[in-house]
Amino acid sequence: MISLRVLLVLIALPAAGCTAADEPPPADTPPISVSVARVERAQAATQFEAGGVVRSRSIAVIASRVMAPVTAVHVRPGDRVKRGTPLVTLDARETKARRARETAAFAAAMESAAAAETDVRTAESRLALARATHDRIRTLHDKRSATPQELDEAVAGLSTADAQVGSLRARASAARAARDSAQASMEAAEIGLTYYVLSAPFDGLVTERAVDPGSMATPGAPLLTIEAPGTLRLEVQLDEARAARLRPGEPAEIRLDSAAGSAWTAARIDEIARVDPASHTFLIKVDLPAASDLRSGRFGRVRFPGNTRETLAVPASSLLRRGQLTFVFRVDDDLRARLTPISPGAELTGGRQEVLAGLREGERIVTSPPPSLSDGRRVLAGGRGAGTPDPGDRR
Repeated sequence: MISLRVLLVLIALPAAGCTAADEPPPADTPPISVSVARVERAQAATQFEAGGVVRSRSIAVIASRVMAPVTAVHVRPGDRVKRGTPLVTLDARETKARRARETAAFAAAMESAAAAETDVRTAESRLALARATHDRIRTLHDKRSATPQELDEAVAGLSTADAQVGSLRARASAARAARDSAQASMEAAEIGLTYYVLSAPFDGLVTERAVDPGSMATPGAPLLTIEAPGTLRLEVQLDEARAARLRPGEPAEIRLDSAAGSAWTAARIDEIARVDPASHTFLIKVDLPAASDLRSGRFGRVRFPGNTRETLAVPASSLLRRGQLTFVFRVDDDLRARLTPISPGAELTGGRQEVLAGLREGERIVTSPPPSLSDGRRVLAGGRGAGTPDPGDRR
């Protein structure tokens, strides 16, 4: 079936062919030697394209964990930073005061714990003395050298000393717990103070800045965005039908320059994210080759392999392009070159060109036609004279 483009070609053919070079040659014009090839069937791998945006593999959104005024922003978009570089400083005066208070409380708890330990040791000494006194009085009482009253007083003294040791040990334990709690509070204050200086988590490039000094930073609100360089991917959205044909690790081709004629670069599918329930599309991530001038946010196109199909193919060298039209020289049964309009398709491997309409399988065409070749000119095809056509070539 002849496509609309072929019909337009046929309509435009008289205008395209009305040149001195395409006028019918005189009858006595000698034949010209040319190379010919057959129109053949070929397996063409179909492809489909999709547009996407360059994204970094590693992106860090810098946000505050506390609510505090911003006192300084040390970077701007486009700055390259090292890991640990200060990016944003928040007002930490209140937290510093709390840290000083917690530090003082920890020091007081340390002193209280030390005093309690001293009281325990003193009480334990008294207990040891009361126990020795009790044992001596009991021995004397057994020898009837001490009165029952003296024994009762020794027993009471031992019981009192033992109770005091138990009480002071409990108090010392509480003092140690208070000391540990004060230490934890002080360490928490130290950690909280680090929240007021936001640093770079890795070596990267600052791509976005959403805060200025004097603003109020709130927990979770983005302040800066940092991307790791050299780990860029092209992300595209594909519908379920096309995404189902792809697998991670399969080859693809990308083109980041939107200008016509720019080259396609080999790439590889890195990841196929799960389907988006809202748009019912899959996010396809394609690895990009390392390049120093690539930046995230740039538009690009990616070409994925599709199914193979059968088509007609001719050598790409046989094509003649005149304006918006494409022609080939077809060799007829009388060994004359006939300028024939065609509708070209995709470029195939091996230097071949797909033909959508204008030719039939098995027809002969001139490859690399010389400039002197014109429509109707007799040719020497494959070394055979124009007047002695090969009967096997006739149909």
